[in-house]
Amino acid sequence: MTIKALPISLLAALLACMLVWHSVSALPTETRVPVLVELFTSEGCSSCPPADKFLEKLDQQPVPGAEMIVLSEHVDYWNHIGWKDPYSMHLYSERQTAYAKRFQLDTVFTPQMVVDGASEFVGSNTAAAGQAFAKAIAGAKIPIRLALISAVSPTIRAHVETGTLDSSFAAREAEVYIAIALDRAESQVSAGENAGHKLEHVAVVRGFTKVGAISATRSLSQDVEWHLDQISASRDLRLVAFVQERRQGRVVGASLLPVQVKRR
Repeated sequence: MTIKALPISLLAALLACMLVWHSVSALPTETRVPVLVELFTSEGCSSCPPADKFLEKLDQQPVPGAEMIVLSEHVDYWNHIGWKDPYSMHLYSERQTAYAKRFQLDTVFTPQMVVDGASEFVGSNTAAAGQAFAKAIAGAKIPIRLALISAVSPTIRAHVETGTLDSSFAAREAEVYIAIALDRAESQVSAGENAGHKLEHVAVVRGFTKVGAISATRSLSQDVEWHLDQISASRDLRLVAFVQERRQGRVVGASLLPVQVKRR
């Protein structure tokens, strides 16, 4: 089973809505196509706050026909400029570098937005985003079911299930990942390019876990367990499961699960 592409009329409405973010109401979840939006950002970059705010708007579900599933991935290569981003990890710099190679870019940059692993652009470019979202909505997606088993600090257990890669997908195999993200985060920046500013973020990724792979004949049904770090154990979280073609290719399915962690 796949989630079918939406009519052209909805795609046209999508592009129009990019100009009127606050006036559009989202469609019910069951009628929307999941779209994974990754923002590579840094608190040390003065060009990043507008992109962070754009990601927050996307998280409010303004795009007709789409369930926007956002991830904020803070890279670490700005940390030597005067401010060490407390949410940065080298893992996200490596993930961005892998995208740069696949998109045949000369270098990495922030802010950069990647949509469904298939389109990339400057993270505050709403016109480019509209085109990428229309493309993402039109593609077939694999259904993913993500359910919480327990969330008692410092451990989360969840169950993930996916469909298979049927004939509508060109890839023979894809990998299944789950990301753990802080629901919201903020910093009062005291140095670097954003010194003196309070910065706010949504869906700040704290780690990725590869949980398995699927193919045309193999789906996935698996329990997964994480031990939370000190920052994550004291916050509301999000789990995001997604299916991505090998070598960090196109994302062909995604699902979001909000999590409230109970404290012992």
